[in-house]
Amino acid sequence: MENMEKMEQYFKVIDNYLMVKLPEEIDHHQAGYISKSVDKLLLEGRANSVVFDFEATRFMDSSGIGLIAGRYKKVVCFDGKVYAINVDKHIKRILYMSGLDKMIEIVCKEKN
Repeated sequence: MENMEKMEQYFKVIDNYLMVKLPEEIDHHQAGYISKSVDKLLLEGRANSVVFDFEATRFMDSSGIGLIAGRYKKVVCFDGKVYAINVDKHIKRILYMSGLDKMIEIVCKEKN
């Protein structure tokens, strides 16, 4: 639970964008907490687009794919967009293999 409380510092609203700094590992526990937190902020009307920052992320399982796809389904209702930034080559591969590249904008750390 302490880890989840630490996560709260990773949500920040800038203009209409909810910035989400993702943890080093995104598994079903982390994804569930992040999903609920993002949904709450979206429903409060504090943002209509979500930017997932993958700078620290080194591992993501299928829960991470569900996290992003689920938030995409919500933000399109608000005419928003979903972005993935600071994506390394491993996460990029997962995003492309899952087809998320057709729904969200992906910005890589470097050419990879």
